[in-house]
Amino acid sequence: MTGWRIGMAVGNPEILAGLGRVKTNVDSGVFDAVQHAGIAALSGPQDCVAAACRVYEERRDVLVRGLRALGHDLAAPKATFYVWLPVEDSMAFAARLLDEAAIVATPGVGFGPHGEGYVRFALTRPVERIEEALARMEALP
Repeated sequence: MTGWRIGMAVGNPEILAGLGRVKTNVDSGVFDAVQHAGIAALSGPQDCVAAACRVYEERRDVLVRGLRALGHDLAAPKATFYVWLPVEDSMAFAARLLDEAAIVATPGVGFGPHGEGYVRFALTRPVERIEEALARMEALP
């Protein structure tokens, strides 16, 4: 359920009280079903979490290995389902991938000035599609 998120804040009681006052005026709280889902996710079996981590780790390794083979210098992320590739111009690089290889990558500049110089690849596709994207990138002139 895209957008169904839940989180918590821990810290200085005075700062959290301020956060609570702001949050109370911004929204009406997390949807009840999401709260119950969060409880189930945290208190239920965790084997599915380990399995999901293995899937994303495999996808990450395939993409990072492939990008390195194409001459890109990047570190493998430790805890996310995105790979941020350093590039000179994020909009130009993403546009070239889209126009010439039908690959969607998110220009980092869309995340603010510190995102410039990177494109973001999501690891939400199967390994076979990641390998196909790498092959398309390799075929670029």
